Amino acid sequence: MPIITLPDGNNLDFPKKVTGLEIAEKISKSLAKQALIMSVNGELKDLYFLIDTDCSVKIFTAKDPEGLEVIRHDAAHIMAMAVQELYPGTQVTIGPVIENGFYYDFARKEPFTDDDLKKIEERMSKIIDKDLKTRREVWERDKAIKHFKKIGEKYKAEIIESIPETEELSVYHHGDTWYDLCRGPHLVSSSKIGKAFKLTKVSGAYWRGDSKNEMLQRIYGTSWASQKDLDDYLKRIEEAEKRDHRKLGKEMDLFHFREESPGSVFWHEKGWTLFQKLINYMRAKQDLAGYKEVNTPEVLDRLLWEKSGHWEKYGENMYTSETPDEKVFAIKPMNCPGHIQVFNQGLKSYRDLPLRITEFGKVHRYEPSGALHGLLRVRAFTQDDAHIFCSEDQITSECLNVTNLILEIYKDLGFENVILKYADRPEVRVGEDEIWDKAEASLLKAVKASKLEYSINKGEGAFYGPKIEFVLRDAIGRDWQCGTVQVDLNLPGRLDASYVDKDGTKKVPVMLHRALFGSLERFIGILIENYAGKFPFWISPLQTVVIPISEDFEEYAKKVSDKIREAGITSMVDLKNHNLNYKIRDHSLAKIPLLIICGKKEVDSNSVTIRRLDSNKQENMELNSFLKKFSALNKAPSNI
Repeated sequence: MPIITLPDGNNLDFPKKVTGLEIAEKISKSLAKQALIMSVNGELKDLYFLIDTDCSVKIFTAKDPEGLEVIRHDAAHIMAMAVQELYPGTQVTIGPVIENGFYYDFARKEPFTDDDLKKIEERMSKIIDKDLKTRREVWERDKAIKHFKKIGEKYKAEIIESIPETEELSVYHHGDTWYDLCRGPHLVSSSKIGKAFKLTKVSGAYWRGDSKNEMLQRIYGTSWASQKDLDDYLKRIEEAEKRDHRKLGKEMDLFHFREESPGSVFWHEKGWTLFQKLINYMRAKQDLAGYKEVNTPEVLDRLLWEKSGHWEKYGENMYTSETPDEKVFAIKPMNCPGHIQVFNQGLKSYRDLPLRITEFGKVHRYEPSGALHGLLRVRAFTQDDAHIFCSEDQITSECLNVTNLILEIYKDLGFENVILKYADRPEVRVGEDEIWDKAEASLLKAVKASKLEYSINKGEGAFYGPKIEFVLRDAIGRDWQCGTVQVDLNLPGRLDASYVDKDGTKKVPVMLHRALFGSLERFIGILIENYAGKFPFWISPLQTVVIPISEDFEEYAKKVSDKIREAGITSMVDLKNHNLNYKIRDHSLAKIPLLIICGKKEVDSNSVTIRRLDSNKQENMELNSFLKKFSALNKAPSNI
């Protein structure tokens, strides 16, 4: 007779084995209608799973992330079922849930078209309307392999062969005729999926992600709890496409990429100006916060990377070269070992701590060509990296200082909605538990002191220490993981770092890894998309363009542009042989914040007429008043 403990602490007694559906019905009829899945002692299960022992149970609906995920999981299965009904002979491979949706990979000679996606959606709706019951079976390994080979599903057979023999093989039936190998869990029937779904695109994908294998076709889809949620999501996607930093980067003449150096950015003048503005801004902030900027070599001997442990962990993603004297060197994938070499120069005392070392260090990491994505995923990037060497009792204060610095910088750049993720010790780790206890307690104390919303990622810390991740939300509701603080209990000792403590003994310092943006390239991509290219005035790479309305006023326009630059504001004069309206359209497309119009009226009154981006209104200002006003605006908000 199982006793079921509910999340509110109440207990329900049942005289015999009980399913999740029966538990939901006992709680309330409305919950039974909305119930999608449950957890039993923290493990997700189907609602028809039989419970025969005392346990804790929680019921999930479409309002819960767990419920939405299972809707998407079932939608992927129903999509695969629809594909095989419409296009016999198509093989299904894998179909997982992903962020905001799902996909399934298919083996089919003919390519899927947009018309095919519409047909598949229609068939999915019909299957959902049938309210097909879902049930789980456990199959013997040999039976499963023989069965899938017999029906021509060689990919499924291969998957089964790769599953450890000790693992249970479960097969889910949707109705009487269609089934798939799957761990589950799933909904009790197809109607629970609802109709708030859409197939979004088709792309190529290698079997098991290996370019040596055959190419499959991947159909992506999205599914939501309601039509409103789906509509909102599709609007966000449409808006995201308009904000695509690759498209805007071309329109704004910021950067480009070439096959000769995949994953590396060719910065144009305006893009590089933006890059340097961000560095100069952060450099000023870090200087005030007590950081010492250094620069370390990009190429280091393999022996150092072996000693640090990076060779074992990152070796296959590092670019290497062997010199004529048979030494192997690697281009650095990170800056930490170099910073420890700087720390190790000269005897350090406890009085030197905390020592904050920072670098805008160029690093290189190999990424598969298929993973590259504009500025957001590159092979060569610049880290706004810092390492803080401190004692154990300084961890909390230093982490809080870093948190406050990151939040101030994000706020200046327009990101005020920031969430913290705290990750503690993983199963595989280095260091004594006693040290981990201190590090975790110190870091969590800093998280709580920030008074920000935070979540705990159990067991997701680095192998050398716990960490905080800073997740910011952009203008259209997307989350981006950017800054990090990590407590390292491993690397300083491996590379012989030490300081002399108060009692005269040598101790190994704690090292805090800290990144504000993470990758400047990636953060610039995020900035472009957040602002749709319409940057705040103070970081805009080209802030003003001066346009004379005819040749007669070119000298005055040049004088105005010179005065603007002298005031520290970026400017250029447009002397191209185009009419005024063409120039306004051209520079508006390039997202220039201010257009300065100069004609006879402006010359006579020593003034300028300004036209702001996205405005048809014009405003005339005396030149010195203009310079005074916009010089004041040419500062980070926290410095005004």
